[in-house]
Amino acid sequence: MEKKVAILSVIFLILSANMVAVNSDAADCNDACTTACVNQDPRLSARCNIKCGIRCSPGLQANEHLN
Repeated sequence: MEKKVAILSVIFLILSANMVAVNSDAADCNDACTTACVNQDPRLSARCNIKCGIRCSPGLQANEHLN
């Protein structure tokens, strides 16, 4: 039983070491941000969408490392 657990854990470690992380881009940021803007009031939803546009603008993300 212990050998099976050890073998499975080694296989899991090997598989997890080969996984590649995906970096999000501006489209992913905007999509994630606007998904959180669910609101019954259209004025507040529009305000949230504008804030998402500012937060996820390509210029802001490109210069983010300078701060």
